[in-house]
Amino acid sequence: MLKIRENCEFDLVSLGEVMLRLDPGEGRIRSARKFTAWEGGGEYNVARGLRRCFRLKTAVVTALADNDVGRLIEDLILQGGVDASYIIWAEYDGIGRTARNGLNFTERGFGVRGAIGVSDRANTAASQMKPGDIDWEELFGVRGVKWLHTGGIFAALSENASALVIEAVTAAKRHGVICSYDLNYRASLWNGIGGRDKAREVNKRIAPFIDVMIGNEEDFTACLGLEVAGNDAGLKALNLGGYERMVENAVAVYPNFHVIASTLRTVKTATINDWSAICRADGRMYRGISFTDMEILDRVGGGDSFASGLIYGLLMGQDPQTALNYGVAHGALAMTTAGDTSTARQAEVEALMRGGSARVQR
Repeated sequence: MLKIRENCEFDLVSLGEVMLRLDPGEGRIRSARKFTAWEGGGEYNVARGLRRCFRLKTAVVTALADNDVGRLIEDLILQGGVDASYIIWAEYDGIGRTARNGLNFTERGFGVRGAIGVSDRANTAASQMKPGDIDWEELFGVRGVKWLHTGGIFAALSENASALVIEAVTAAKRHGVICSYDLNYRASLWNGIGGRDKAREVNKRIAPFIDVMIGNEEDFTACLGLEVAGNDAGLKALNLGGYERMVENAVAVYPNFHVIASTLRTVKTATINDWSAICRADGRMYRGISFTDMEILDRVGGGDSFASGLIYGLLMGQDPQTALNYGVAHGALAMTTAGDTSTARQAEVEALMRGGSARVQR
């Protein structure tokens, strides 16, 4: 199983872009007159969840344009308790020609109306990060990090970003740091730079350095070319069958994958889903606790909160079943509140893992 380093300043560091999320609440983006501002990003959300819910010490490696929008994002990061000392501040030229901050307009969806995300993130400061920008020897070797988390969203932003991921995971392995990666395939990010072929080229270069690989069945097919034979998507994969064969094929190609985990979601409406997860660890398949007809307020970030719960369990030396259940419960709770990240407390996660109800607590 995973061997966790001791005596490190950070339990986990995330590498990825942090955007300003603009949320119209119950309304539509196209007709909104006001938005609630949050921070969010697939890789960052994991660090924030570990800090706010599970009280671990985390940091984010990212870049922001040095203007008031960037400073707002920084302020939101600091409110989340995540260490911001590894933010690279890019000079702002007044209009964002050379560097800017990403915006993510996110509509929650309701009933038959699905959620919508409209990203405005081209040429951002984070997408221009490149190898050599971060002193990994100082971070991993001097300050000490137990776990590095990054993912396919950041790797898709640019050639420089994917090269930086390779540099980061290579340095992490030199220092005995556990690496996790969420494939998080987004066709909208890859289509303009080569589509699935490019996604596979990049992710196949990264995969040999990863200890904990996270993604759903579409992610493994799109990013690594691994098919889930004989299964439909979602919770039907709970019969394991084709998914288990795909996982065994993945381990044959990448024996470095100590843990492979997937969320399983059957979307009935935007606000009613079945929700669970499965993983392979220690040569066995595990099935997480499951929720049928789970009501959702805001589904965005549920997978990231699953990842942070799973990672928490593994960092704490829990068995794979318990770690998986932490992920499922934390992801479920995250989707009951607005914003990309969880507002849950660890006690709430553990109560849900034990089968706790939604009765009023006084």
